[in-house]
Amino acid sequence: MIVPTVGESITEVTISSWLKEDGDYVELDEIIAEVESDKATFELPAEASGTLQIVAQDGDPIEIGALICKIEEMDGGAPASSVAATAESKTPESVPQPSENSYAAGHASPAAAKIMNEKGISSQGIQGTGVGGRITKEDALKADKVSSAPAKTEANEPATVIPSGTRGERREKMSNLRKTISRRLVSVKNETAMLTTFNEVNMKPVMDLRKKYKEQFKEKYGVGLGFMSFFTKACCQALQEWPAVNAGIDGDETVYYDYCDVSIAVSSPRGLVVPVIRNAEALNFQQIESEVVRLAKKARDGKLSIEEMTGGTFTITNGGIFGSMLSTPIINAPQSAILGMHNIVERPVVENGEVVVRPIMYVALSYDHRIIDGRESVSFLYRVKELLEDPARLMLGF
Repeated sequence: MIVPTVGESITEVTISSWLKEDGDYVELDEIIAEVESDKATFELPAEASGTLQIVAQDGDPIEIGALICKIEEMDGGAPASSVAATAESKTPESVPQPSENSYAAGHASPAAAKIMNEKGISSQGIQGTGVGGRITKEDALKADKVSSAPAKTEANEPATVIPSGTRGERREKMSNLRKTISRRLVSVKNETAMLTTFNEVNMKPVMDLRKKYKEQFKEKYGVGLGFMSFFTKACCQALQEWPAVNAGIDGDETVYYDYCDVSIAVSSPRGLVVPVIRNAEALNFQQIESEVVRLAKKARDGKLSIEEMTGGTFTITNGGIFGSMLSTPIINAPQSAILGMHNIVERPVVENGEVVVRPIMYVALSYDHRIIDGRESVSFLYRVKELLEDPARLMLGF
């Protein structure tokens, strides 16, 4: 089996994890591994039924089209001899004795190697019970760290003084996704004239509206009424009024979009991803909330496709869910702007000559000054503020 083509611009993938061990019997179309690209994680199904021979190990970078594993084809299911051998291997008396010339002897399977690395033990002193003496996952789980520890010191040697506290450290190879994020962020900082403008929004009108209708909304549509739908609707209306904010640079040309594909920044176990809500300007509140829930769930499960994460025209990111008060978000290239939401804090403000307490959110718009001028950026952000502080405008479209 070779590494399949997973995207037009992807030339290399990494083995995220093997779900089967070397020598296991696998069925046709059974998921045997997870493969990670710089944009998404893919499941690798077996292309035949037979015995698995792993070639690429966990964490190995592999080019598209390169050999990833072999399957020794078998018809009629797993051979009875292998089933019997598996049962016999569970009794200590029948542990297979590897020959001295066996390559597998003393070698750990990918899963076993990972466990041994976490325990800090070596393969020396571990009797492999797998085929040809290979160290299996079960062997690694049973092995004790003491088994690979150096011999005890002589009685006349002075005892080593072990200082209190820990000084441990660990190293992890950067995933393709994290390397891509790093490369793109540095590229944006170096290649765009990025500026950020700020404003504050009185969130009381939106919060009052949510409080009044959230139960009926949830009962009717089966999804909660969150802040994201209000911000998405407000941004779409402002983007159509200030088209430069909904544009991008392509070579020597500026591309203006007459639709709003809004990217929503979502934190996932693999890092920050930005799935896209297509034609958000044409969606109602219920449709936007449903899309946010669907895309967020796929992001958490690592199931987002490349198509779902490409092609946005504008991005919204919400650092407020982590407690951020204020930030300067980085543009999601090749887009020209990104809106940053933050936490809501009760603050004193002046209304009609009196000091009152209101729930205030600071908002930030980072933009590419090569496309967007100060007048357009400030006006766009003020328009978003105006729509959120009077949400009836969102319903009426003015």
